[in-house]
Amino acid sequence: MNAGADAPLSVYLVVGEESGDQLGAGLIEALKAQGPDAIRFLGVGGERMAAQGVSSLFPISDIAVMGLSAVLPRLPLIVKRVYQTVDHILETDPDVVVIIDSPDFTHSVAKRVRKRAPHIPIVDYVSPSVWAWRPGRARRMSAYVDHLLAILPFEPEVHKKLGGPATTYVGHPLIERAERLRPGPGERVDLAGDVAPVLLVLPGSRRSEISRLLADFGAATALLKAAIPDLTVVLPAVPHLRERIAEETAGWAVQPEIVSGETEKLAAFRRAHAALAASGTVTLELAISGVPMAVAYRLDWFYRRIKDLNRFLPIATVTSMVLPNIILGQNVVPEFLDDGASPEALAATVEPLLRDTPQRTAQVEAFRRLDAEMQLGEGKSQAGEAARIVLEVAARG
Repeated sequence: MNAGADAPLSVYLVVGEESGDQLGAGLIEALKAQGPDAIRFLGVGGERMAAQGVSSLFPISDIAVMGLSAVLPRLPLIVKRVYQTVDHILETDPDVVVIIDSPDFTHSVAKRVRKRAPHIPIVDYVSPSVWAWRPGRARRMSAYVDHLLAILPFEPEVHKKLGGPATTYVGHPLIERAERLRPGPGERVDLAGDVAPVLLVLPGSRRSEISRLLADFGAATALLKAAIPDLTVVLPAVPHLRERIAEETAGWAVQPEIVSGETEKLAAFRRAHAALAASGTVTLELAISGVPMAVAYRLDWFYRRIKDLNRFLPIATVTSMVLPNIILGQNVVPEFLDDGASPEALAATVEPLLRDTPQRTAQVEAFRRLDAEMQLGEGKSQAGEAARIVLEVAARG
C-alpha cells in the first residue's frame, strides 16, 4: 500500500452520473464493514456518496451528460474536470482508485493516472459494453485497469476472449432488489378468465428517448385498446419529465395512469401483465419482475450513421440490444429498431403478451432461467463482493 503503517487506507472513487453514485455509496458501506477501522474516502461523487462521507471534488452534474449533442457544448468543462481529477489523485496518492461506470469520463481519468502514477492500482466497477460496441476497448483497458468488476454474468468470459483485464462477476444491483420487483399474492392478477390486462409503457428516462418513442407508443396503445377494450395502461415517469409526459399523452386513445417515484414504479411492475419498453436497463427490471415485453429503440442521426458503417466494419459484436436476450444467449424478447418500431408492429407483438398465449409463456419461462444465471450464491452480496476485490487489489498495490 502507499500509506504508511499507521495511515488509514485511502480509497479514491470516481463516478460520472447518479447510477454510479449509487454503486459507489454501496461500495463504501461494504468497505467500511469489511476493511480496516480507518479508511479515508476521496473522489468525485453525488449525494449518496456524500452521505457516506465523500466530499466531491466538484458536482457530478458538471459531467453527467449523455449523447453527442449534449456533450459538445459541455466538452471544455468536462476536459477540465478530467485533468482536475487526475491532479487530485496524484496529489492525494491513494492506495487504490475505483472508477465506476461512465467510461467516457472515468476511463479518461484512469489512462492519465496510469501514465503519470503507474504505482496506483485501478479497479473498474461496471464494464463498458465491449460485447456490443467497439470490442477493441477490452484489450486497451488491460493497460490501465488492474481488475474489472462486472455486473453481467457473461462479461468475464467476454474480456478473457478479447484480451481485457482480469474480470470478476460481482452481481447486478437489480438482483438485490428482486423481491421488490416480483408480485406478491394478488398483485398480478392471473390472465385466465375475464381479467382486464395491465400494460406498462416505458418510453425511457431521457428527453431524447421520449421525443423519439412516445408518439409511436401512444399509437400502438390505441391499436391495442381497439383489440382489448378493457386494457389498462400504466406509465412510470421520472419526476422531472412527468409534466411533459402528461401533456403529450393527454390525447391518447387510452389515458395512461402516470406514476412517479420508486415505490409507485415498483408497484406498477408487480401489477403489470406485459410491457412496451425502450431498450435499456429497464428491460432487465421487467425480466426479473416476470413481465413479458416488446422493446423498441430509435437511434439519433449520428448513431444511425455508425450503425450503417457497422455493415462494413466490426464495430458492434452482438445481434441484440436487449440485455435479457444477451444474457440468455437467445433472442426471446422481440425488438424493433428505428423504422421497424412502427405502431402496427409493436401492437401486433404486444397483443398476445396480454393474453394467456404461447408467446407470453415462452418469455416468462426464459426469465426464470435468466434469474438463475445472475445469482451470486448463498450469502453473497454485490457490494460485498466488490468491496472484497477492491481490498485485495489495494493490498497487492
